Amino acid sequence: MRFPYSTTDPAQDAFDSLPRLPLRLRADSRALDVMGLVDSGAMVNVLPYDVGLQLGVVWDERRANIRLAGTLGQQQAMPVFMIAEIADFAPVRLAFAWVQSPDAPLILGQTNFFMEFEVCFYRSSLEFEVKPKSSI
Repeated sequence: MRFPYSTTDPAQDAFDSLPRLPLRLRADSRALDVMGLVDSGAMVNVLPYDVGLQLGVVWDERRANIRLAGTLGQQQAMPVFMIAEIADFAPVRLAFAWVQSPDAPLILGQTNFFMEFEVCFYRSSLEFEVKPKSSI
């Protein structure tokens, strides 16, 4: 299934577009519709702090042991698992580094989004394609 690249601000143009994927995250009985940045350069999936709170996750300092790099390198992160629903694909279990930062984006990275899905980027046409690994 193909998705368009998008911006987060109407003042931005196509140059500012990025591969953002609409998905629904579930934790226990709660669900939340979010947009995730599909980032082949990110080693892990990243869950923003406020999204985790809205899904009922409780921060536990003892579990906050994931070390991140880049702009999130100074932030503590805790492993959490969510069920992700994307388009009409079967739900998948994704592992996230839940970051205690109000500014962290929701990132879909190598572990384990790219392990569950095949992704092709078509930047020149401002589209990207996502397929479950089982349909290949």
